[in-house]
Amino acid sequence: MPRWLPLVGGVLGSTTCGLLLYAWSVFIKPLNAEFGWSRAEIALAFALCCLVFGLTTYPAGRLSDKFGPKVVVLTGGIILGIGFVLSGYIQAKWQLYLTYGLVAGFGGGLVYLPPIATAPKWWPDRRALATGFAVVGLGLGSFIMAPLATYIIDTIGWRYVFIYVGAAMGIMAVFAAFCLPVPPAGWKPAGWTPPAPAPGTAARKTRDYTYQETFRTPQFWLLYVAYFCAAFAGLMVIGHIAGHGIDQGLSSMVAAGAASWLAIFNAVSRILIGLVADKTGTRASFVGIFILQVVAMLLLYPSGSVYWALWIVAALIGWNYGSMFTLFPATCLQYFGPTSQGTNYGLLFTAWGLAGFAGPFVGGWLKDMTGTYYIPFIVGAAVVAISTFITALVKPPAKLDE
Repeated sequence: MPRWLPLVGGVLGSTTCGLLLYAWSVFIKPLNAEFGWSRAEIALAFALCCLVFGLTTYPAGRLSDKFGPKVVVLTGGIILGIGFVLSGYIQAKWQLYLTYGLVAGFGGGLVYLPPIATAPKWWPDRRALATGFAVVGLGLGSFIMAPLATYIIDTIGWRYVFIYVGAAMGIMAVFAAFCLPVPPAGWKPAGWTPPAPAPGTAARKTRDYTYQETFRTPQFWLLYVAYFCAAFAGLMVIGHIAGHGIDQGLSSMVAAGAASWLAIFNAVSRILIGLVADKTGTRASFVGIFILQVVAMLLLYPSGSVYWALWIVAALIGWNYGSMFTLFPATCLQYFGPTSQGTNYGLLFTAWGLAGFAGPFVGGWLKDMTGTYYIPFIVGAAVVAISTFITALVKPPAKLDE
């Protein structure tokens, strides 16, 4: 079997999830116009979806490690498609929270995690790059969804975005499921030799961490906090950037352009940062992107009324945000080994789910309280600074003897 096939599965699965999550801000205006719901109430649907999506990845990883990725992704794709389509028929907030937030979010979590755990097993020589391919579709999906959803909303209405795109998402996830075989134990690509151990350590045989051992290390929980803080700011921006542009006087299509530029760089960075991290290591990459993210968050509010400035800042935020989806699973794999990667990264990714609930909702709440996005974006910058310090200081755990 060609080992690029799981990369295709990763691209399809993560693109499905990108369509689900990363253009929500274009729905703020039409939902507000039709139902009169506040920004915080609309953002709560996105926040619930992110929370359920993120929390689902832990059981998805356990199930994938036990039963294989195909059955998990196939089941998730069907659930995701049904939930998203049903969102096109809602008449009340609780219905949106149920269909989009709970049902579609649960299905998306089942789709997202297994390819990330599977693809790097086929690419032990380029693990960070393989991880980048497995997550690139999150950015690609949002790049497609922002202009597509805006066009459909402006022509035939927001309900048809959920109906038509939901059907397409379910089909894509089904195809992804059949592109995720698991390599045999001990498999390695032809012509590749694992790196030799450091001098003086050749006689020592080490093993991977079990998931129980992983969860008892301080390094895992430091990564967890760093993931939460970085995702908090990124998801706040994704949930509100189009609304910020519209508030500053930009048209809905121009404001959606900011979401599209964020999505483009969100996608591109996931592969390119993998090339960098395979050469320089994940720590230097982490510190670099998080410092840039703090600066970008501080520039976001004053750039809102000038379309080209908003697009540039959005692109920078997308680059930094997308990069961490390659760096965190690659770091988890580096620290704890591939044996329990599905379970380990599944739990680590729940930090993103918690941030996905907190970031957009807090952003909407602060906007409703203060009348502008100035305070939410400053808070986002401060939170990302915590990620910068953690990733600069954390060190890999000690190797375990067999």
